[in-house]
Amino acid sequence: MIDPNATKPEDMLAQIHELYRWTALELIRMVNALKDGSSTDAKGTAQFVRDLRVALGWAIDEKINVEKIGRTLAAHATAQSGAGLDLDAARNEIGGRLARLRAARDDG
Repeated sequence: MIDPNATKPEDMLAQIHELYRWTALELIRMVNALKDGSSTDAKGTAQFVRDLRVALGWAIDEKINVEKIGRTLAAHATAQSGAGLDLDAARNEIGGRLARLRAARDDG
């Protein structure tokens, strides 16, 4: 079940995975309905696919950005001998990005 009030990054990621799973199942249902003739809403299915493509592209871009931040933080920690990785800052950055992803999903 999707919880719009989730704040922990790992909970938000789990919900995003659930949303993608649901979306994939819905797309399969729509395509099967077109194939078996129980639906003639090809235009609605095509719009669904376009919207899904945009959402997935945005999510992939954000995943790349989060990974890039992780690499930058790791390189910074390595450069500072004896200095530890600031996991709180990384967690806050990732949480902020996930919050923006959730806000964009809610707006769309």
